[in-house]
Amino acid sequence: MLYYLFRYLGEFGVSGANLWHYISFRAVLTLVLSLLISMWFGQYFIKWMKAHKGSEAQRDASIDPYGVEKKGVPTMGGIIIIVATLIPCLLLGRLRNIYMLLMLFTTVWLGALGFADDYIKMKVTKDGLRPIYKLIGQAVLGLVIGLTLWLSPDAVICENIEGERQGTEQVVKHRSEMVKSTITTIPFVKNNNLNYANIFRFLGKHRTAAGWIFFVFVTTFIVMAVSNGSNLNDGMDGMCAGNAAIMCIALGILAYVSSHIHMAAYLNIMYIPGSEELVIFICAFVGALIGFLWYNAYPAQIFMGDTGSLAIGGIIGVTAIIIHKELLLPLLCFVFLMESLSVLLQTNYAKRGNRRGEKWRVIKRAPLHDTFRVAPGQLPSNFKVLINWPRGCWLESKITVRFWIVTIIMAALAIVTLKIR
Repeated sequence: MLYYLFRYLGEFGVSGANLWHYISFRAVLTLVLSLLISMWFGQYFIKWMKAHKGSEAQRDASIDPYGVEKKGVPTMGGIIIIVATLIPCLLLGRLRNIYMLLMLFTTVWLGALGFADDYIKMKVTKDGLRPIYKLIGQAVLGLVIGLTLWLSPDAVICENIEGERQGTEQVVKHRSEMVKSTITTIPFVKNNNLNYANIFRFLGKHRTAAGWIFFVFVTTFIVMAVSNGSNLNDGMDGMCAGNAAIMCIALGILAYVSSHIHMAAYLNIMYIPGSEELVIFICAFVGALIGFLWYNAYPAQIFMGDTGSLAIGGIIGVTAIIIHKELLLPLLCFVFLMESLSVLLQTNYAKRGNRRGEKWRVIKRAPLHDTFRVAPGQLPSNFKVLINWPRGCWLESKITVRFWIVTIIMAALAIVTLKIR
């Protein structure tokens, strides 16, 4: 809203109004505003939740050795993140931008889905919303995002093409026409554009439609996978919020260079007009996450709950899809991927053992971060653990920081892929 107000004032020569045209100015302002809102609103929200006894059921001491310390800690802290993200975006963002609208919709949709789950856990049953309903909600969002990017005339790209060499440098130009395309970026590959439509060349004139249909399914899968990975990662104080902030900083850099035609040419990536508004949204989101960490860092004064964790994963996945960097997600979201794989492997391996009447486990406990806080002797002696490491129980703060370090390394590698081919 303020963006349009100052653009209008700029027509009358009001001093300073043109600053609002600069992405850097609005991005910094958004970051600071979201951080302040998150920290200010957070303290009042925590008091309100405590007064209304809005806390999770006490955690099982056999799973979380620090669970007793967390008794009575309020949940639904994701509301702080969502409020602190939405307000700066509504004030400082371009609300006619298709990408901004998609990000706002993603935040509200998955936030509402997570809120329903948290509310049921507090008021009805500790199991919360049935998993199938959460998967349906995530799938619906993926379909909406995929179909919108397919059908909207505003979701376009300018493809990067290599020209003749000038000395030792390869000159990269962008096609002048803006087109709708199913092209995505393949990391570590020189000519790093992959068109999903080319997978279906055997369909002849129908290959473009088939490529878009495939793109919609890929989008749906990514939204579901990253959202659930984020949800699984949310099990320790500051874990998910810190990892997400690091991932989003990397995505913000990728979004910025994708929106700048000269940087996109230098890095030999596609130019995506309008994606600069993603930078505004990501700055708001990162500011909200850092402000939330003020209260969520160990020992946590509030948990984010599914209200935050589902929305976090969806936001990361949708951002990567919009800037056509979805194939970077296994690298960028390495921690989320490992959490999901640990659960899948543990579940299937345990089923094999159960059929034989034995207790088989791949790691001591899933998701992955839980295996680091299993105290000696905590597992029953009849459990057969394939990877019995680490031997001791790490402090929760140490586990969290080490996961952050891994995410920083992976985020740096994701950015470096722009030049390593």
